[in-house]
Amino acid sequence: MNLTTSLERIKGVGPRTAEQFAKAGLFTVGDLLTFFPRGYEDFSHVTKITDLKPGKVTLQARCEKVEMRSVRRGMRVVTATLADDSGKVQAVWFNQPYRVTQLKEGGEFLFSGEFEFRYNRYQITNPSAEKVSDIDASEGHDAIMPIYRAIAGLKTSLVRKVLQELQPLITMLPETLPQKVLEKEKLVSYSEAVQNIHFPATVDAMEQAKARLSFEELFQLLLASQLNKQEHGKLSGIAMPFAQEIIKSFVENLPFGLTGAQRRAVWDIFQDFESATPMNRLLQGDVGAGKTVVAGMAARQAAHAGYQTAFMAPTEILARQHAQTLDALLSPFGLKVGLLTGGVKGAARKALYAAIAEGEVDVVVGTHALIQSKVVFHTLGFVVIDEQHRFGVAQRQALLDKSPVMPHLLSMTATPIPRSLALTVYGELDISILDEKPANRLPIITKIGSPNSRSEVYKKIDEEIEKGRQAYVICNLIDNNPDNDLASVEVEYKRLRNSVFKHRTIGLLHGRLSNTEKDEVMEKFAKGELDILVSTTVVEVGVDVPNATIMLIEDGDRFGLAQLHQLRGRVGRSAHQSYCFIIPSGSQKPSQRLREIEKSNDGFYLAEVDLELRGPGEIYGRSQHGALNLQIASLADAKMITRAQKAAKAFVASGENLLHYKQLAKQVEAYQRLTTLN
Repeated sequence: MNLTTSLERIKGVGPRTAEQFAKAGLFTVGDLLTFFPRGYEDFSHVTKITDLKPGKVTLQARCEKVEMRSVRRGMRVVTATLADDSGKVQAVWFNQPYRVTQLKEGGEFLFSGEFEFRYNRYQITNPSAEKVSDIDASEGHDAIMPIYRAIAGLKTSLVRKVLQELQPLITMLPETLPQKVLEKEKLVSYSEAVQNIHFPATVDAMEQAKARLSFEELFQLLLASQLNKQEHGKLSGIAMPFAQEIIKSFVENLPFGLTGAQRRAVWDIFQDFESATPMNRLLQGDVGAGKTVVAGMAARQAAHAGYQTAFMAPTEILARQHAQTLDALLSPFGLKVGLLTGGVKGAARKALYAAIAEGEVDVVVGTHALIQSKVVFHTLGFVVIDEQHRFGVAQRQALLDKSPVMPHLLSMTATPIPRSLALTVYGELDISILDEKPANRLPIITKIGSPNSRSEVYKKIDEEIEKGRQAYVICNLIDNNPDNDLASVEVEYKRLRNSVFKHRTIGLLHGRLSNTEKDEVMEKFAKGELDILVSTTVVEVGVDVPNATIMLIEDGDRFGLAQLHQLRGRVGRSAHQSYCFIIPSGSQKPSQRLREIEKSNDGFYLAEVDLELRGPGEIYGRSQHGALNLQIASLADAKMITRAQKAAKAFVASGENLLHYKQLAKQVEAYQRLTTLN
């Protein structure tokens, strides 16, 4: 038996059980061994009901009565009466209807959860429940019990039962990390880590196993990053000498002063331009920090050196905005900016293709229409990709391939990325940060309201419109869902138009409209023809209407911090005081997340908090993060990331051959393909 052996060949796994594992994506022995627990229950200290004190408790009890009821917004509440020979206690679960079936089966259970005073009584809230008979006899009642993710209904008891059969194999697992790394970092062996992650004898053994496996996951990712950076350094590109007079005249022509952060970022880019190694830089800018101006200065320098710039944006609205901004910045110097999107058709499209090929267009702004085979550049030397995480690796590569020599690449993102995440996911990139706002911008006043405070917010919106300003109302859903009270954008649009704001002009924007319809609505709003725009999060990135000064976000507790910050950034884009009101979906006390957005306008601080509260998917993008396959490591663990990064750098510097470590090499190669930008 080895890691590639099918699970069906393990004792006790028949076709039905194998099918259950397959639904959860587990097919081989290796899959199951690396299916790590999502958490643990410590059943070593069981308390009698009569001795319960507030806090985390574990008790062994039988269920005497269980029932379920539905409450507001579609939430289902299960309550149970638990009893042992010393007394009885209430347990409550929210939105876990399966507990009814589980507890009706009878028998003794081990419950572990928070014993607290809530809703005018003491109760155990959302406890885990393990049938005593399901706990393997060899583990006893003093076990630290791993709990596995219930993917496709997979039961923890089944996973544990099959893993028991694999224990002899676990003791023989070969080492996957270089011996020098293992010794220097004082880590337990791979086989010991796998044994103690699934069958921990003590809390200490479990913590050591988690530290070892967490380090390994991050080491693989950071090593891939280091090797990508090393490979990139071998590429030859286009050296563009710094033209001081050209840039000086550009800056003097600006209708505003550059921030210190913009000056630093531009200088980073110009130094990269002078090198024969192609630039590979990420420009992070908090909302409204002026990334397009930085890209425009770099495009001016590239044009002076005789090279074209390609500027790719994820949406047509955004591409058009960038084209307008860049045209205003560059046309005074005789530079031509072209816009290529799905909306440019027929003769106009052909003429643009010809102008690009002849070198008559200096900067081409567009959507992924830029990567079509018909687009041929005369001399492409600089590529800018806005909101780069929205494009796949292949799409980014296709644009870079438009030049016979590797062009300089500037990736831009308006989502501030925490340092720990940047080190791992973007470790191969040089990073410039725009963390200052233009001098004339006032901080946005943010307030968390309640459903009862809506009328006051409407009054404030009306006051702003009366001053000649405009407003956004952001909703979570497109259609109205009868199962909950979340404000749907279409229903809210009709309600506001027919009642509260019937004396105002209102527009509707959501993702199901065609690109043409979206553009028409945004065009009207940008021209001031609409007072209020009722929208989904489609306005989250890049939409720039300086006259909009007030935003209402409905059901704000359903959004991540990073997303709330992005949405809020659609206002506060002029010298006028701006406001953002966030109304949660219920009347409960606002969460820590909402309190953070109320007190801070700093996107980088909020991104750090969001990473801790919600995990990296919110920031990096769910599909990419899913592919990272981090089960144990946390991208919020800055200490472990720094430790793994030092070890990865030392390994690369040692010149040791990665191919001597087959499993490590395989995972590193997969990460190299996933994270590379070139």
